[in-house]
Amino acid sequence: MNAPDRFELFILNDGEKKITEKPFAGMSNTSDFIILKEDHTIGNLLAEHFKQHPHAMMAGYKVAHPNVPEVLIRLQTDGTITPRELFIEVCKQLVASLGQLAQNFTREYELRRMAGAGDDHTSGGGANSK
Repeated sequence: MNAPDRFELFILNDGEKKITEKPFAGMSNTSDFIILKEDHTIGNLLAEHFKQHPHAMMAGYKVAHPNVPEVLIRLQTDGTITPRELFIEVCKQLVASLGQLAQNFTREYELRRMAGAGDDHTSGGGANSK
C-alpha cells in the first residue's frame, strides 16, 4: 500500500536530471554520480566496465534502498582524465557494444528464420514430416 506507483520508479519527473555528478572531496580525481530511476542492473554493468578502463583507479556502486530508485556510483581516475570523461567514454563504448550485439542477434535470427523456411519448402513440411 505504501509502495509508489510503478511508473514513478522509472519515469523522470519534470525538472529531474537522469545523472548528477558531485565531486568527492575525500579523494582526489573522484566523483559520485547519482543516477535516478535505476537499480543494480545499470549500477553493476557500469561499475564493472569502469573497472576495466586503464585510467580507472576505483569504481563501485550502491543502491541505498530497494524502494528508492537511484544508484550512486563512485569513480576515481588516475588523473589523466576526469571522472566525467571516463563516465562518458565507458557509456559510449557500452552503447556501441550493445548496438553491435543487437545487430548480431538480428542477423542470426534472420538467418535461422530463412534456413527454417527453406527446410519447410524443400522437405515437404518441415522437420517432423517423413
